[in-house]
Amino acid sequence: MAVMKVIEVLANSEKSWEEATRKAVKHAAKSVKNIKSVFVQSQSAVVNDNDVTEFRVNLKITFEVN
Repeated sequence: MAVMKVIEVLANSEKSWEEATRKAVKHAAKSVKNIKSVFVQSQSAVVNDNDVTEFRVNLKITFEVN
């Protein structure tokens, strides 16, 4: 039986929500091993002068605990 743990992570990108998600997983993987999945809980964006300047994601990352 595998034991799983979930952590919540916030990330941002100037390009896209997808890049923000990839950045979050890559950064989390530096200290968390055995990442199995990611759930995008919410997405938002920052608007400056009528232009989207930043994409933000709130993620739940699931990993296996050994």
